[in-house]
Amino acid sequence: MSSSPLALVSDPLFQAHDPGEGHPESPIRLRAILEELDRRELLSGACSLPGRAATRPELERVHLPAHVDTVLSLRGQTADLDPDTALSPRSVDAAEHAAGGGLALVERVFQEGGRGLALVRPPGHHATPDRSMGFCLFNNVAVAASHALALGLAERVLIVDWDVHHGNGTQDIFSRDPRVLYFSIHQYPHYPGTGYFTEIGDGPGLGTTINVPLPSGTGDEDALAAFQLLLRPAAARFAPQLVLVSAGFDGHGLDPIANWKMTEQGYAALAGEVEQLALEHCGGRWIAFLEGGYHPRATAASLAAVVEVMRGRDPGVPAATPSSGGARIIGQVRLALERAGVW
Repeated sequence: MSSSPLALVSDPLFQAHDPGEGHPESPIRLRAILEELDRRELLSGACSLPGRAATRPELERVHLPAHVDTVLSLRGQTADLDPDTALSPRSVDAAEHAAGGGLALVERVFQEGGRGLALVRPPGHHATPDRSMGFCLFNNVAVAASHALALGLAERVLIVDWDVHHGNGTQDIFSRDPRVLYFSIHQYPHYPGTGYFTEIGDGPGLGTTINVPLPSGTGDEDALAAFQLLLRPAAARFAPQLVLVSAGFDGHGLDPIANWKMTEQGYAALAGEVEQLALEHCGGRWIAFLEGGYHPRATAASLAAVVEVMRGRDPGVPAATPSSGGARIIGQVRLALERAGVW
């Protein structure tokens, strides 16, 4: 077990965000997760933090004022922001608290050490500086990273994104910021169509974006190989003081809206890699934010496997051997970084 209790943000408000009947990002997802964590007694002894709404200045660290205006103007309404992103009367309240919960967790892990878990909805990693999209209103993980930097708690933050969809919003927000290393594995080509291996950051942030675009059919071995062969050396160079994870579980083989074949054991192995990086570089401080995952049972089981690692279970991570296709993509990523002179 870790020396510090798991810090948790969870609130019934997050289930009040309801995009509508038949929408994949349903409150059922979070209910299934909470039931599975309760069944396995994985939240026993966890430190539940009181939720709060992110303030406007906190949101505007990563979002343009016009975007914040647009979202806040829809409080109490039912609306469609795009074909994928729908609001119900409590959605804006939930989005403010989803972002605010991450801030509370950042402060907690720097005060007490240990790990944090943000069981929040709506998700966040597709929200760009000026747009809500892909089920996301505000970018929860980006708001948290900017909070750690703004308060001087950290000078360097690593964001690891293992959601099957590329976190285009997180990349857009930090593409020029050398204080944030963004590392993403994702299905490519797939929604939102971004995240090619040549996207490695811009200007002063050149080299602090690393995209690993893996194809349909990717399973545990290639995902884990990307972490071991690319994330490990990148983190060693960057030396983060905090690790944040966009933890989506839509890469599971049962998920209905993607085409990867990951398993619960695969997600536990990825969490084991993050745990080791956090121990090596930042005193074990890392926080997982719920992102995607649209098969409720598979998502719940996968997240529970991650929480077991956060609570101290050794996932027994082996050295991964990538497939020939996986090795080719990993090599392309490394070559793009080498050619830019940042690897």
